[in-house]
Amino acid sequence: MMKYIYQNREIDSVELKCLVVSHGLTIDKAVYQRFSPTHRLNANALTCNCFKLPDETIVMATDMGFHLSTLSSMFSWDNLKLFRYLSDMKTDFRIRLVDETPVLCSGEEVICPVTFLPHTDFYKQKTASGMPYIGNAVLQGCDWVAFQCLWPCEYAQAGKPCQYCFSGGQFESLAKRGKPMPFIPSPEDVSEVVNYAIDHCSTNSVQITGGSTFDANKEAAHITRYLSALPRKRLNGEVLLYITPPESHEIIDRYFSLGADRIACSLEVWDDERAAVITPGKRLFTTKQRHLDALSYIAEKYGPNRAFSNFIIGLESIEALKQGAAFLAERGIIPSASVWMPFGKPVMNSMTPPDLDYFRAVKEMLAELYVKYNLTPAGGCGLNVCVERDIWRYATQS
Repeated sequence: MMKYIYQNREIDSVELKCLVVSHGLTIDKAVYQRFSPTHRLNANALTCNCFKLPDETIVMATDMGFHLSTLSSMFSWDNLKLFRYLSDMKTDFRIRLVDETPVLCSGEEVICPVTFLPHTDFYKQKTASGMPYIGNAVLQGCDWVAFQCLWPCEYAQAGKPCQYCFSGGQFESLAKRGKPMPFIPSPEDVSEVVNYAIDHCSTNSVQITGGSTFDANKEAAHITRYLSALPRKRLNGEVLLYITPPESHEIIDRYFSLGADRIACSLEVWDDERAAVITPGKRLFTTKQRHLDALSYIAEKYGPNRAFSNFIIGLESIEALKQGAAFLAERGIIPSASVWMPFGKPVMNSMTPPDLDYFRAVKEMLAELYVKYNLTPAGGCGLNVCVERDIWRYATQS
């Protein structure tokens, strides 16, 4: 894994990725002009731009200029309240051109050259029913097409969204105003998007995610239709399924029989006091224990590496995170890691990301657990915001 110099300190690709994802960056206009026609680089924030570091590490590229302009175009009171945090939404990271080569900088200091992924018309497409791909699906890294919120979150509609979740905030706002929820893509829509991604974007894996639900059978009906519609034989990678843990574990058996490779029941935050504030619906309606019961059931019946629980890295102390990650890992459950992007929504009245030392401690802690318990996270070449696969590469290939 490559090394870089950042603010007079030597860092590696995992640490650099965490810093860039959590702080965002700006991308010079000249970079868009030069690379948008030939690469996956778009001024629309819904396209989830990313780039590669020199060792192929995939990094989310959230252009703060476009992010702030998107916020300013939303006139709901909930979104306007974010502007008191504007002073926190600053970044020193920047991608600019040096001799026609895009380079990642911290201020005027060049850190390393970067590359963008090949151009695709994915985000210009619509399904046969008229559903636009953009806003409903995203390409993640080199391998993945992800559906991040196929059905609305009922916990958010009930006034208990996860604090960091921008979609949850939108569902809560719509419910408060008595407005209809966004439409739910059909299984045919999802299948069509996946087939296009396989044919035109080198995709081999799929993420299926929806909002938390009160009725396990209702969620199971959604998931069953989507899994049944996937062109599973054409997918050479994996199908990751994120679910609300049901009380009846027979539902989980059904998901595996329909082609899910790994299933997540994500706690997001381990510390009980913080979780009650940050993920109130999950702790009040589902409970921590039901998450752990479902994850343990998967690991015991289907073996290690089939269950995983996501943690939002940056929302709790390293000590609490280590306690939770170790609890899962020793049971064969993968503790996965998404980097908190504070500029999405404030959490516990803060939009300040962790520092380098925090990210370094997380990397070393998870690397040790992955090796000790022989855990291999999904991800292929890696995902835009998640770092578990990058940490596994660090642990096994350094």
